[in-house]
Amino acid sequence: MDDMTRAPRTEVAYLGGGCFWCVEAMLRELAGITDVAPGYAGGTLAAPTYEQVCSGRTGHAEIVRVTFDPAILSYADLVRIFFTIHDPTTLNRQGPDSGTQYRSVIFTATPEQAATARAVRDEIAASKLWADPIVTEILPLEQFYEAEDYHHNYFAKHPERGYCAAVISPKVSKVRRSFQDRLALG
Repeated sequence: MDDMTRAPRTEVAYLGGGCFWCVEAMLRELAGITDVAPGYAGGTLAAPTYEQVCSGRTGHAEIVRVTFDPAILSYADLVRIFFTIHDPTTLNRQGPDSGTQYRSVIFTATPEQAATARAVRDEIAASKLWADPIVTEILPLEQFYEAEDYHHNYFAKHPERGYCAAVISPKVSKVRRSFQDRLALG
C-alpha cells in the first residue's frame, strides 16, 4: 500500500467540558476528527446510565471519546481547541449545566497525553486567554462507558429542541467562526 492509499492512523482523546451533546457537536466540525462518541468516565459506578450520572452521585463526568487523525490534527492542537470551546475556569459548571458531571476534565490514555495536556493547560494559563485560573482536571483514564444510543450525534438529530437551539447552536457557530481553517469539508 502506498502513502496515497493507506488508512489514516488514529488516536483517541477523552475530553469533558460540560454537556457531552455540546462538546460532541463542536468537535464534529473539525477536520481530522473521525468519530466522537459521548460517554461517562471518572466515577465509581460500573456501566452507569444517563439518569444515574445526572443525579450527580456516581462521580462520573459527561465526556466524549474523540477519535482523530494526528497527521491532520495533533493531540496538542485538539487540547488547545478544547480549552477555547468551553470555560475551563468554572468548577463543576458550564453555562446552565451545574454539577460534578459537567466538570472540565481531560482523561488521558497514555503518559505522553498527560504530559501534553498539562503543557497545553499551562500554555493556555500563561497566555491569559481566561482571566480566572483554569480548574480542568487531568486524570488517567480508568474506564470509558459509552452513552446510550440516543445521545449520539444528538444535536444533528434534534437541532430544533430548546437546549439545542439555545445552548448548542451558538457554540457550534462559534467553532465555525473561530476555526474556519480547521473545519472539515462537507
